[in-house]
Amino acid sequence: MNPAMDAPRCKAFVIAGTNSGCGKTLVSLAVMAALRARGLTVAPFKAGPDFIDPTLHAAVCGRASHNLDPWMCGPEAARAILLRHARGADVAVVEGVMGVFDGISGSSEEGSTAALAKLLGLPVALVLDARSMARSVAALALGYTSYDPELSIAGLILNRVGSANHAALLREAIETSPDLPSSARILGLLPRDEALALPSRHLGLVTAQDNPLDPDLVARLARWAGDNLDLTRLLNACPALEFPEPEKAPAPAARVRPVRIGIAQDAAFCFTYAENLRLLEAAGAELVPFSPLADTTLPPGLRGLYLPGGYPELHAARLAANAGLRAEIKSFSAAGRPVYAECGGFMYLMDSITGPDGRPHPMCGVFAMAATMLERFAALGYREAVTTRDSFLGPAWTMARGHEFHYSSPTSADPDVEPLYKVRDRHGWTNQAEGFQKGNTLGSYIHLHLASNPDAASAFVEACRKE
Repeated sequence: MNPAMDAPRCKAFVIAGTNSGCGKTLVSLAVMAALRARGLTVAPFKAGPDFIDPTLHAAVCGRASHNLDPWMCGPEAARAILLRHARGADVAVVEGVMGVFDGISGSSEEGSTAALAKLLGLPVALVLDARSMARSVAALALGYTSYDPELSIAGLILNRVGSANHAALLREAIETSPDLPSSARILGLLPRDEALALPSRHLGLVTAQDNPLDPDLVARLARWAGDNLDLTRLLNACPALEFPEPEKAPAPAARVRPVRIGIAQDAAFCFTYAENLRLLEAAGAELVPFSPLADTTLPPGLRGLYLPGGYPELHAARLAANAGLRAEIKSFSAAGRPVYAECGGFMYLMDSITGPDGRPHPMCGVFAMAATMLERFAALGYREAVTTRDSFLGPAWTMARGHEFHYSSPTSADPDVEPLYKVRDRHGWTNQAEGFQKGNTLGSYIHLHLASNPDAASAFVEACRKE
């Protein structure tokens, strides 16, 4: 049976895991690659706030992967992002986050893959790490498939299967267990193959920018999933997305010249939410990419700068060597033009970064701060930021939500900087100093998702237009 014939509209499903480390990212990439190998157009998505997995999705699928995060964006925005970017595709594949039921706390499903799947009305293909298991896999499957009766399970993907005999034992355990629900059917058993492993480092997997996926690896992933999973059965178990009727085009308005905003994009600065870029462009921005690693000058005609997060600490020596561009960015900021920097971009605006080599490397010097890498992460979790005064994000008390995850910490405070943000985490309002504003430059360790407040995107573009 040809899956393409079964999916005249866009089918959609979630790939979730029993726990972090069970192999769901590799399985997700393999399923995406196998579906593409069958001639299907695959729209990739990532549950939660992660930046790295979407870079790998995009490399496999040939199109941007968008984050779906109801806590940051709100439920309606999460649905809208799925439908907007799945339109025109044959299949939408959503990779989950952490374990399927893991969220922002131990007592609530909020922020979990399960909550997202139920919100979107999508079934889950559940990845189980079957390594070193036999009959116990049935107990594992029973727990996960019965824990939340409202969660639709499309089937089980047993990963890291050691041999044909191991596969037979696992299949026997699942198929002969009388207590397992019908949803606990096996979609496939994936043999363990250490050659398919993805490299990782302190923030997670290595990005596609730093370690481009080899076409041969993608082809092997496609065969691994295509030969061992019943993808036709999976697609037949999935609903087709119901797309709303396209809105009528508004009457033509006076053409406004786009605002040229430079955006750092290279191996050092690659942590961007794809929806943020769309919102900035919808607000009138012409996003002009440049590389702080390779470009010696800024692109001409810029009215603002956006410096996303990434791994500047791993490229600190090269960033430091590009002294001319560092000086130009400092002058751009000193001239009062809007500069927005998140996490790695914020570190780049400090006096220096001390990277893994233990040496301080000079950076742009906008903020009299020095970033030093720590052995353990300095912060991790969702954040809600509220501005305490007017800024280029909007008037005082503008709210936006985002996420924070970094291993560096400033070793000094800039006496000329007053924090802009009041911050709330899952425990409530904090005393965290955040949102460091100096002139018309704003740096923060928090990655904001602008779908949480699209007006902030419009405000930033308009502030750049006025400069």
